[in-house]
Amino acid sequence: MKKILRKTGRILWIAVKISIVVILLAAIFLGIKLYNKYGPMVSKLRMDALRIAQGSVREDFTGGLTTVIYDANGEIITSLRSGKEAYYLEYSQIPKAVVDAMVVTEDRKFYSHNGVDYVACVRAALELVKNDNRITQGASTITQQLARGIYLSYDVTYERKITEIFLAWELEKKYSKQDIMEFYLNDIYFGNGLYGIQAASFGYFGKSVKELSLSEMVYLCAIPNNPSAYDPYRHPDDTAVRRDRMLKQMYDHKKIGYDEYQEAMNEEIVIQKSGVSRYNYAETYSKYCAVRALMAADGFEFRNTYTSDDDREAYEEAYDRAYSYWQQKMYGGGYRIYTSLDLGMQDLLQEAVNENLSGHTEMSSEGVLELQASATCIDNDTGLVVAIVGGREQEFAGYTLNRAYQSFRQPGSSIKPLIVYTPWFERGLSPDDILNDVYSENGPKNAGDTYSGEITVRFAVERSRNTVAWELFKELTPEVGLSYIKNMMFRKIVDEDNIPAASLGGLTYGVSSLEMASAYSALCNGGVFRTPTCIDRITDVDGNVIVSSAVREWRVYEENASRVMTDVMKGVLISGTGKKFKPETAITAAKTGTTNDTKDGWFVGFSVYYTTAVWVGYDYPREIEDINSTSHPGRIWKQFVDEIHEGLPAVDFPAFEPIPQTRFPAPKYEDAGQYKFTPTPMPERDPEMENEGETDPNEESGGTDQNEDGWTDDWHWD
Repeated sequence: MKKILRKTGRILWIAVKISIVVILLAAIFLGIKLYNKYGPMVSKLRMDALRIAQGSVREDFTGGLTTVIYDANGEIITSLRSGKEAYYLEYSQIPKAVVDAMVVTEDRKFYSHNGVDYVACVRAALELVKNDNRITQGASTITQQLARGIYLSYDVTYERKITEIFLAWELEKKYSKQDIMEFYLNDIYFGNGLYGIQAASFGYFGKSVKELSLSEMVYLCAIPNNPSAYDPYRHPDDTAVRRDRMLKQMYDHKKIGYDEYQEAMNEEIVIQKSGVSRYNYAETYSKYCAVRALMAADGFEFRNTYTSDDDREAYEEAYDRAYSYWQQKMYGGGYRIYTSLDLGMQDLLQEAVNENLSGHTEMSSEGVLELQASATCIDNDTGLVVAIVGGREQEFAGYTLNRAYQSFRQPGSSIKPLIVYTPWFERGLSPDDILNDVYSENGPKNAGDTYSGEITVRFAVERSRNTVAWELFKELTPEVGLSYIKNMMFRKIVDEDNIPAASLGGLTYGVSSLEMASAYSALCNGGVFRTPTCIDRITDVDGNVIVSSAVREWRVYEENASRVMTDVMKGVLISGTGKKFKPETAITAAKTGTTNDTKDGWFVGFSVYYTTAVWVGYDYPREIEDINSTSHPGRIWKQFVDEIHEGLPAVDFPAFEPIPQTRFPAPKYEDAGQYKFTPTPMPERDPEMENEGETDPNEESGGTDQNEDGWTDDWHWD
């Protein structure tokens, strides 16, 4: 028996040795195969990293090039400089708490590794496989982050990552750990054009970093992880939450004592209001567009629809990181950014806003004028933004919202041409078809509670009849109607908006004046939508073109349907809700909009030359007591439109092909209802009696309670 066991053991041992030899041979074979396939590429990347490191000098980490943004006429809108030289600190001048905070949260093995944390790399790789190649965990050391920020890019490629690893090794050979930490803390981006811990300290607290409390230091250190998400001006509470996590990590790793931890946690952070003027709306918008243009040139794909909440969260995280990176690169990157913004037109639009709201002087507790406005003007020839105003002008030191692209408000009836009427004109509805303007249970009411019975589609648009738009939208279905503005990249349209109330502008979040101007410009452009931007081109400091054009375009509406809609909206300014604001210097088409309880007022319209959208309201919605439907936005719109068209020939819009009044084919969608149209002639109206029984189309309106359809029984929106 023992002999059998010994013999069996020898056989097993021989089998194990053979297996080991086979595995080693397989590994050698695989290694040779991988080397033959990837060896030359890896070798080249290593040589590239070595070349960069050999050329590296301390000055690489202490300065930056100036980026310049120009208007359409070559005038400088702003110059962007990182300001590293002015605030550079040597390692001995950096508080220990700042270094500890960064090491504990960003790279705990900083003092022991040679530039790369191999365990973290393996962990990140496993997470990558586990999450279907979606990056959920970083693996970059502080040295790698420094190498990437100064010498490389944020391209999500294996080649860049391999180069980054080699470069981190080489930088660790050339510079000490103190040097690398010094470079890192003077180079990282803290948002709002602030590079380095000292610049951030002066920018957000108005004093040197050595004068800060522990809590304030860690608060600053929370920002670079995601400068957009942890912007102290826009998201101070989120930044405070991350500060608290970092303080806990510092306490857990014995970098601070319990009493220090508790005191820092309990300290309230007070950010100083920036001394830099943030009311230059042309500047803030041009920066925003430039960053997005650089993102697009780098391959980032913008989206406004998502498959799930997790999908939305993943996209927003990717967006924030890409935006932060390219915002950082823009400062000190030496770019030349050429925009379509016309500072002369910008001044005219700002003046129109200021002058027409000058009677409202109420201030918020923060010193901001309460009644606000936003306005956007687009050149219909190019699709580029030529003027954009995000609020009223006033002396104020602090962060200012550019409402034209950052605020989203209920559009009222100004949304009807986009999601109701133009889609129906595509489906064979004619401006002269007769519809029934009557109140129905659970439906909306018209302004003044007035109904006209049988009316034409044209009349329904001109007088902004809610009943007709509501029924047409229900027949079209909200999903189909809203698909048009989703296709025009409206950013805040959600599934909850798929209700009849959307036909009157009842949206969950709303729209911006930039979005409305771009959509109406598409109507003027024969149904072809162009992504709104002010970027004409971007070059590097040597004049090499990086972005040749930031505009993309695609068809949203059929051309003839757009021409029909344009012709119908001309009547809004002749005999409809906008007749008081018909420009004297141009042929125009427009639509008004007022939300429930007159909390928001809109006026959107265009000539063949320009499209302009104007919104008026409060940042925290409440009734505008003296607004008569469209009075404030209408006056702003008319003043600006008259001024920018002065001296231009009054050119009419292209003609449309008439839609036969008797032709009304089956709807182009499934499971539609059967809204009945009567193709009979419009009854004659006595001009003297035309407004009998109706209120002034600019009369104030209001509403009551929400009904089972998700909105109100007393819809009185213009």
